[in-house]
Amino acid sequence: MSAEPAWATHLMPSDRLSTVDEHVERIVGALQPLEPYDQPLLECLGLPICETVVAPMDLPSFDNSAMDGYAVSYDDVVSASVDQPVHLPVTGEMAAGQTRMLALSPGTSVRIMTGAPVPRGADAIVPVEWTDAGLASVRITRAPQRGEHVRYQGEDVRIGDVLLDEGTVMGPRQLGLLASVGRGQVRSRPRPRVVVISTGAELRDPGATLGHDSIFDANSFMLAACARSAGAIAYRVGIVSDDPDEFRDALSDQLVRADLVVTSGGVSKGAYDVVKEVLSELGTVSFGEVAMQPGKPQGFGFVGEDATPIITLPGNPVSSYVSFEVFAVPAIRRLMGRPPYSRPSVGAVCTQGFSSAPDRAQYVRARLEVEGARTTVSRVGGHGSHLMGDLAEANALIVVPAETVRVDSGSTVQVLALDRGF
Repeated sequence: MSAEPAWATHLMPSDRLSTVDEHVERIVGALQPLEPYDQPLLECLGLPICETVVAPMDLPSFDNSAMDGYAVSYDDVVSASVDQPVHLPVTGEMAAGQTRMLALSPGTSVRIMTGAPVPRGADAIVPVEWTDAGLASVRITRAPQRGEHVRYQGEDVRIGDVLLDEGTVMGPRQLGLLASVGRGQVRSRPRPRVVVISTGAELRDPGATLGHDSIFDANSFMLAACARSAGAIAYRVGIVSDDPDEFRDALSDQLVRADLVVTSGGVSKGAYDVVKEVLSELGTVSFGEVAMQPGKPQGFGFVGEDATPIITLPGNPVSSYVSFEVFAVPAIRRLMGRPPYSRPSVGAVCTQGFSSAPDRAQYVRARLEVEGARTTVSRVGGHGSHLMGDLAEANALIVVPAETVRVDSGSTVQVLALDRGF
């Protein structure tokens, strides 16, 4: 008999409610970051790199002009003023990208453009605004300092300098730095491919005709958008009915392109909870309840020959969204190798009091406002797990601990700011 997989010890017990932290750790502890490889720079935006990048060249790589103007010898123009301008012949022109290198003779000038190589013998640039913009000769009415407006080789980066440490998250500025030293690729982990499946015979795609007993599928669009916002590549699968064979086939078809599968619906205790029915047969996905509201029924495990992780979420839209934020986002960030895995909380002053159900953490839809040094948060709407209008209005979740049954107006609460990156 084969040994039990290492992740099996992390699966959810079914005989008691887990805490939120336990379930997060169960998921994160069972996953490993994806294997890194060299990727094009733009593909690495938002991803941590898996190498230390050392400068292969100086920046700038040659002395060049910071201004449009004239390359001169400082000693020739030091006395220039409006009352006593200096006149110099113009012996040539240097444009950016020009390969022919000029040398400056004493007592002369070279017309030069921004980014162009500084001629040998020149040690200052006179901006065109300080001259009459002459072509054959130039009248200079103001003297630069020695070295002024010259970008010297290596003044920004020296060859061998450490540009980015391993683990640095690639943003636009980091991409620009690597591109400036000629790096077209960098080693990083890929974006996780997240397959999102909604189940339910009552679901219809937006744009379809609704029957009296059907609803539009919001979850798959919302969760796919959540996955993309978290940095993953999201694949939204068409609606799957409550037929076990259909769900089994759809899941099997999608595993080839999935690093993580997220389902919504079919995980409660009803007669048509197809996700729970099918995955329970496999013996590699565990279902249980988490002490939270909304989002109590949860499941996690692995499916398929490649042991693809799967997170099963409840079907009510608010429950599904909150569960994705709390459990699926840490899984995505773990696969990317990007800590922190869970969204950090911030303290805010609650503007209104409310009661909270005991023995379970509450995730209350709210509106977070920052005015100067004061951060406040206000509840949005009711408790119902179907209230999508309230969810869309909210930009935060107030996290009420399981042992708290009352939040007083003016008290400081912990808040997950949903629209802030981390």
